[in-house]
Amino acid sequence: MDSELLISAVVLAGAASLAACAGVGKNENTDYRAIVASADRSEADRQTDQRRNPELLLAFTGARPGMRVLDMGAGAGYSTELLARAVGSGGTVYAQDSPGVSPRAKERFDERAKTPAMRNVVRVLRDYDDPVPPGVNDLDLITFFFAYHDTAFMSVDRAKMNRALFGALKPGGALVIADHSALAGAGTSVAKSLHRIEEATLRREIEAAGFRLAAEGDFLRHREDPRDSIVFRPQVPVDEFVLRFIRP
Repeated sequence: MDSELLISAVVLAGAASLAACAGVGKNENTDYRAIVASADRSEADRQTDQRRNPELLLAFTGARPGMRVLDMGAGAGYSTELLARAVGSGGTVYAQDSPGVSPRAKERFDERAKTPAMRNVVRVLRDYDDPVPPGVNDLDLITFFFAYHDTAFMSVDRAKMNRALFGALKPGGALVIADHSALAGAGTSVAKSLHRIEEATLRREIEAAGFRLAAEGDFLRHREDPRDSIVFRPQVPVDEFVLRFIRP
């Protein structure tokens, strides 16, 4: 295949993948491409975009104007800001982290919080196994991006956490989780050493809380990843899974 045909194939594949993701959340009226291209986003976030594929990830969540969203493990707020832009001024994003969040992540989040894009964000510092503020319920969406594995080596009652997430969502609401894939059979054993978790283990834990798996995204998959090295120093792109669960 010559270079021109190859480029065309890549473009068409990307468009098809975006269309498929948009269909998952029935969010045809939300322009995720424009959100990601917003001129006031930082250069650091644009660098992160190269490995996170935020346009497809946002489309997969179904985030749209007016939604109330809980962003678990918000960290420095990269995903929180994107979600805040997607739900707009009529929506709210609760950005959760544990009170013991790293000083560096807290500093970066606090700096980001000063920007206009974060005006509809509520900072939530609560333990992972009790993550939802009193009075917050009937959420439309919960996201948990690349941090679920961390709870496996922290002092977190994950069953309690997952039940709390289930209870915070309205019926039909979605929980979207993305994480770094571990080898089959690894379970949570490499959560601290490699910052990975076995997809099947995570799925069992979430479904045990009452959630139903509704969709799987393959746009962050890298089958060439041997999944045996720490995600911070990869020799090849890290294989990552994205799962969308629904509260029946």
